[in-house]
Amino acid sequence: MVFDFLRRGSAEAAPEAKASAAGPVVAWQTGGRVAWSPRDAVSLTRTGFSGNPVGFRSVKLIAEAAAALPLVLQDQAQRYDTHPILSLMRRPNAAQGRAELMEALFGQLLLSGNAYVEAVQADEEGLPVELHVLRSDRMSVVLGADGWPKAYDYAVGGKKHRFVAENICHIKSFHPQDDHYGFSPMQAAAMAIDVHNSASRWSKSLLDNAARPSGALVWKGGDGHGVMAEDQFRRLSDEIEQNYRGARNAGRPMVLEGGLDWKPMGFSPSDMEFQKTKEAAAREIALAFGVPPMLLGIQGDATYSNYQEANRAFYRLTVLPLVTRVAAAVSEWLAGFSCEELVLKPDLDQVPALSAERDAQWARVNGAEFLSDAEKRALLGLPERADG
Repeated sequence: MVFDFLRRGSAEAAPEAKASAAGPVVAWQTGGRVAWSPRDAVSLTRTGFSGNPVGFRSVKLIAEAAAALPLVLQDQAQRYDTHPILSLMRRPNAAQGRAELMEALFGQLLLSGNAYVEAVQADEEGLPVELHVLRSDRMSVVLGADGWPKAYDYAVGGKKHRFVAENICHIKSFHPQDDHYGFSPMQAAAMAIDVHNSASRWSKSLLDNAARPSGALVWKGGDGHGVMAEDQFRRLSDEIEQNYRGARNAGRPMVLEGGLDWKPMGFSPSDMEFQKTKEAAAREIALAFGVPPMLLGIQGDATYSNYQEANRAFYRLTVLPLVTRVAAAVSEWLAGFSCEELVLKPDLDQVPALSAERDAQWARVNGAEFLSDAEKRALLGLPERADG
């Protein structure tokens, strides 16, 4: 089918013929496609953590707060003050203490949705002698015939080491479309991170170009054709590059030769509202991680009445669920080595942000006269007294 309406005239009246056989093909295009960054763990860590202040601070804030929470070890009968598991958690390896190990574990979980802890055993029985957090981007799951993980491969620089499944504690976030790997908050915030980084690059480009919108130098030659010679064009481009670009040349007047006229083009930064776009993207990043924007210094958020309420919500909704789940997974894994039924969990009595809630709960339970002492201890999460 021939689209005559795309032609200016008949074939006989055409002033010239196309040199390429693909000339008559019309490619309908839009203004361009959006270029998003890759979604693998390494790229997301580089763009969302190393290259974005909001993502960096969100991960650091959660990981440091979670690692600082004290843990208690107990079973159905008692709470332990001393135990080999507590000693192992207090000094997991020669290079790290509990806080450093747990911060690395929470950081890997937030960045990639997966965290791997290696157990180093001196023999085949008893608790491990050391614990190490392995990089999740180097780890891959090896599936058995039944579809469950039977081993884990750790690849570094072309070399690969295989761990048996029992020596690896794999903690993963919920992923609705993957059976063996977790979904990280960084993936959910990837689009907002791209927008925030693009807005930052836009601001940097404005500073490099004297914070002015782009424009055009129009040449009006004496012959009226408006065509500049090639050597004149190159000389003018070099002078603009050397003398008028960059922050140090901001506000410097431009000296134009005869026949040159400056025509500003494009939108101004105020019209594009890049600052508002950047703040909205920052709030979306904080939302994906569960951090109140007020704690990150993001302006314009009035969800919480004050900083204290925001801090309480941060611990109650983000930090405590994360620590509880991770501590339970680690304690269940370690209990498999010692064949004990033990539980690691955060000690809520030592969380300053939750002191008001804890005081109210203790007062309410203590005032319930219809409850026995054993029932009150159970409601407060305490084990039974040793004397019965």
